[in-house]
Amino acid sequence: MNFESGKAGGQIRERLVVIGNGMAGCRAVEEILARDPGRFDITIFGAEPRVNYNRIMLSPVLAGEKRFEDIVINDEAWYADNAITLVSGDPVAQIDRANGAVIAKSGRVEPYDRLLIATGSDPFIIPVPGAGLPGVVTFRDLDDVEKMLAAADGGGKAVVIGGGLLGLEAAHGLSLRGMDVTVIHLMPTLMERQLDEAAGYLLKSELERRGQTILTGADTAEIVERDGHVAGVKLKDGREIEADIVVMAVGIRPATGLARAAGLEVERGILVDDHMVTSDPAIMAVGECVQHRGTCYGLVAPLWDMCRALADAATAQPGAGYAGSVTSTKLKVSGIDLFSAGDFSGGAECEDIVMRDASRGIYKRVVVKDNRVIGAVLYGDTADGSWYFDLLKKGEDVSPIREALIFGQAFASGGALADPNAAVAALSDDAEICGCNGVSKGAVVKCIESGAHSVDAVRSTCKASASCGSCTGLVESLLAITLGDGAVEAGPKTLCKCTSFTHDDVRRLILEKELKAIPQVMQELHWTTPDGCASCRPALNYYLLCAWPGEYIDDQKSRFVNERLHANIQKDGTYSVVPRMWGGITSPKELRAIADVVEKYDAPMVKVTGGQRLDIFGIRKEDLPAVWADLNAAGMVSGHAYGKSLRTVKTCVGSEWCRFGTQDSTGLGVKIERMTWGSWMPHKFKIAVSGCPRNCAEATIKDFGVVCVDSGYELHVGGNGGIRVRATDLLCKVATEEEAMDTCAAFIQLYREQAHYLERTAPWIERVGLDHVKAALFGDPKAVRRYAARFRFSQQFMQDDPWARRAAGKEAELHQHLAEVRPFPAPAPQEEIA
Repeated sequence: MNFESGKAGGQIRERLVVIGNGMAGCRAVEEILARDPGRFDITIFGAEPRVNYNRIMLSPVLAGEKRFEDIVINDEAWYADNAITLVSGDPVAQIDRANGAVIAKSGRVEPYDRLLIATGSDPFIIPVPGAGLPGVVTFRDLDDVEKMLAAADGGGKAVVIGGGLLGLEAAHGLSLRGMDVTVIHLMPTLMERQLDEAAGYLLKSELERRGQTILTGADTAEIVERDGHVAGVKLKDGREIEADIVVMAVGIRPATGLARAAGLEVERGILVDDHMVTSDPAIMAVGECVQHRGTCYGLVAPLWDMCRALADAATAQPGAGYAGSVTSTKLKVSGIDLFSAGDFSGGAECEDIVMRDASRGIYKRVVVKDNRVIGAVLYGDTADGSWYFDLLKKGEDVSPIREALIFGQAFASGGALADPNAAVAALSDDAEICGCNGVSKGAVVKCIESGAHSVDAVRSTCKASASCGSCTGLVESLLAITLGDGAVEAGPKTLCKCTSFTHDDVRRLILEKELKAIPQVMQELHWTTPDGCASCRPALNYYLLCAWPGEYIDDQKSRFVNERLHANIQKDGTYSVVPRMWGGITSPKELRAIADVVEKYDAPMVKVTGGQRLDIFGIRKEDLPAVWADLNAAGMVSGHAYGKSLRTVKTCVGSEWCRFGTQDSTGLGVKIERMTWGSWMPHKFKIAVSGCPRNCAEATIKDFGVVCVDSGYELHVGGNGGIRVRATDLLCKVATEEEAMDTCAAFIQLYREQAHYLERTAPWIERVGLDHVKAALFGDPKAVRRYAARFRFSQQFMQDDPWARRAAGKEAELHQHLAEVRPFPAPAPQEEIA
């Protein structure tokens, strides 16, 4: 992906060449452009064949929670808009200082007036036998992620060597991808640089509870080989762990090879002064590759400080330079909130203040020395991380608030800051708000005052809350404080008034945090109402059902009345009952059973529906279980005519009877209905199969339609009738019934996983675009198979007839006549949805 932008004409500008298209290099360029956009002609060399992206967010990509497009920081338009020449996929091979030029691997020579080295770091490979085997990968860039995804497609076992942040994120992602994961860590405590022993133990216990095997104090002896590929890891104590893939995530070291070969002064990193200038005044360096005042940094926040100092110097603007960083780490490991800062090693002159809340899985430890906070470790609740870090950096005397210090800012402020906005207002301007992008409170406020009046605007302007999103609440508070509640502009539509999260946010966080109950979702995502509302409860119930098939227990209280009673309530208070007729086919036995029900329960009307079924009207609520029992006795099950689920599969008679039929449309329709019935979805879902392009089954106005042709099956999606008729879009054409069924299952699963609750396929496709659907299903040759497999797995837990359960007496109270329960019982804790 190489493209060159036009240079600004008529103006002689210095030539700035940047080696490194990563976060530090591009951020330095952004800072320079912000100060003096016309100063340099800029050329950026990147080793990877892609634009600048957020490397921190590779873990969500591996976990399937984000796509590459979601983590791009600067797209092609940014390079073009700023007249930057990007040379990607062509790494610099040599720096020719004598002639002031860099030489790329391709032989391209690019002269410079100023050179910026931002080569980052290289993953460390432990020198054990077998380290170079196929199947041994690192976790440093998108190529590494793609290797892991390819391995995960085959399932099997993964070993991750390294229990630091990167290793645990790799393990989390591979575990979510279905692999059996073992983490091998040399030290006795996971993430020992960020966590103390207690927090490390809590983290290890939680990861083990989630199914990972964690081996601490485990030293790797060799990588085991079989048939030329990795087969396992052997430890020095003799244990051997099988593996189909081994991920090395044991650390990084500054990438100094180019600088060293060019004769620059290098120790552990490239030596730089406070203005990020190397031993050659024409060459600057920034990021993980540098060594400043004896320290090399591997966290993001120091890089931003370096970039600001570099930009000041490069644009000849006054600045104090970079003085080093006090670092904190606020992060999520496998959805678990962690924070650490400063020195938490303790000692005789230190005082440890500890709070444990086992029931909520919270551990807090603040280390105080000479009445000043010198370190903090938080596990499970990191809301006060920024406050502790602020106290630490400023070295404030905490003796006046010593007793309440461990309970957080609100308590330590005597309750005056119980208002979260007041607590944020009390933070200093240089308090860190967004750790991912190194944005302080002062920078966010300045951004808001410059016109960013919504969370989205802040994200796009100063990048606060643009990565992991954990600081979104702080940004919202700053918006309210700075503008006043009434002036804050709305961002994307939230799920409901009970939360500030969107549908997509909630779905993502349910997976990321492994939330498996409605109250847990509300607690973890800070719902503003105690029990939710009629909008969010059914949505959460569906999202949890979809996310955790076989684990989540359907919450009947969170369903609409028709779904609770498995029948459609009518205007006179009676119900209509629609038994399923597979593919629209019925039999004398079924017709007799329906006729008997109509006569036995005095149903006033039977109606043939548009979905080729029979609808029995006028059934009283208390008679529903008995009606279902009679229909069950004839082999009929619920038609789910009331649910956000598969309704019908309409068919024509196809090639068996029709002289125009090209395929067995009826048979295929029955197979599809037997595959898909019982599945809960965001909205009702209808399917049709037409035996020829004459389309008698009206397949092109269904959510999923099959039109049989001589050479196979045309598959259509996103149609519906109703108030606004929408014809389907052609998704693809396949040759066999098996392919048609797999694609149907895959499309349904994609819709189930991505659509918002109460969003039918038509508006969903119009919102995300047909290209998105095609890319998701066909961008990867194995995607259809993966989605279809997830759908079929879920169906194992969905295809039980709800009528049979009720006919057997389950939840009988729902069908009792109101007169029989008087005097009325105490109100139920949850109001009816509708």
